[in-house]
Amino acid sequence: MYGSSSPFASRAHRSGSAYGKVGVETDVLSASPHRLVALLFDGVVEGMNLALAAIQAGNTPVKNNSLCRCVRILDEGLKAALNLESNPLAHDLRDLYAYLCMRLTYANLHSDIAAIEECKRLLLPVRDAWHAIADNPAVRPPQAA
Repeated sequence: MYGSSSPFASRAHRSGSAYGKVGVETDVLSASPHRLVALLFDGVVEGMNLALAAIQAGNTPVKNNSLCRCVRILDEGLKAALNLESNPLAHDLRDLYAYLCMRLTYANLHSDIAAIEECKRLLLPVRDAWHAIADNPAVRPPQAA
């Protein structure tokens, strides 16, 4: 109800969440640039799923926090990571991320499940393609000697 960071959460819940947070932080610190982008994609999808469940449960604060987090990841993470001088695909992705930010903001204001599902339909193929290229030797981090 209150979340794991609340002083009202059980001690077991708080400590379990702390272990999860350390795991994510360790993953981020040791991740390749490709893996960091994958984590951003996963964070947006996770946030949209959480927002959908929150809308269905009538939990406005969780919906709001989840969708605001999604917009920040899209804008400050994924969009900011684009190299707009590289090729036209980067411009297309920038436009897609801007559209998703707009739709998720609308979904937040109106508790619009259809808008969130639309955003998931648009983002999942991009995320899946990003995950698929992880096996490409060009994106693998160099092996330690």
